[in-house]
Amino acid sequence: MDDALNALATNIAAALPGAAASVAFGDLNVTVDAANIIAALTFLRDDPACRFNCFIDITAVDYPAREKRFEVVYHLLSAALNHRVRVKAPLGDGEAIASAVELFPAANWFEREVYDLFGVLFTGHPDLRRILTDYGFDGHPLRKDFPMTGFVEVRYDDLEKRVVYEPVKLNQEYRQFDFLSPWEGTEYVIPGDEKAK
Repeated sequence: MDDALNALATNIAAALPGAAASVAFGDLNVTVDAANIIAALTFLRDDPACRFNCFIDITAVDYPAREKRFEVVYHLLSAALNHRVRVKAPLGDGEAIASAVELFPAANWFEREVYDLFGVLFTGHPDLRRILTDYGFDGHPLRKDFPMTGFVEVRYDDLEKRVVYEPVKLNQEYRQFDFLSPWEGTEYVIPGDEKAK
């Protein structure tokens, strides 16, 4: 299996200028420039040696310390050859990448999800808008610099028939739990312990 994947990686790297293809842990990985993503996906779908015609998903990874902050990641399957490929395209913050909806119609909602959660823009997408968060939501939740806590919470109000933002309120007071050493016991009496004496 690894020999077939290594041969396929060599063919892909030779056919796609500027692409890097390798096999790691039994997976075929291809890295291409964001500007060449449509050409790379078209080649992987149409080439008789590849036949990656089954679209699995699109996601992204955020590396804030890198110059090209994001990696847009495509997963494809060749049912005829029983191979999978992971295609990665590095992308800077604020840069856009071409939409793959014309090649793979199933990419529509996946690209909307990546846009919503990471803020990656897809040019040529037929309906690029938020899909998981509210339309007035500020920010992109899967970015590494997105704040973990906030001062407002979101809920749907049945009376107003819309999403409302309210200040965060805790319904329960803070309680002190001692879980450091269960053998030493607690400083307070646990209900039911009074019967043991």
